[in-house]
Amino acid sequence: SDTIVPLYLLVDRKTASASEILTAALQDNHRATVIGETTFGKGRIQNVQELQDGSGIAVTKAKYITPDGRDIHGVGIKPNKIPKVCGPNDSAATCISGLI
Repeated sequence: SDTIVPLYLLVDRKTASASEILTAALQDNHRATVIGETTFGKGRIQNVQELQDGSGIAVTKAKYITPDGRDIHGVGIKPNKIPKVCGPNDSAATCISGLI
C-alpha cells in the first residue's frame, strides 16, 4: 500500500458517525489532512427499546473513541485546515483551493 501519496478529507458539520470514525483514525495516525468544518460529533451507538406502555428508552451501547483516545461525542472533529471559501454549492476543488 502507498502511504506516501497525500490524502485529504473534506468534511463539514453534517459529517457524522462512521465517517467521523474513519476521519479521526486517519487524522490521529497522521495519514490524512482534514479540511473543512468541525464535524457533527456523533460518538455514541444507541439502541431504542420499546417499553410495555408504548414509550421507549434509548440505551447507549457503545461510544466511539479515536486512536488517540478522543471522545468526539458532542464536539466533533476539528479540521487541520479551514477553507476561506466553501459553501454548499461550491465544488471540492473550490473548497481546497490554496490549502494543498
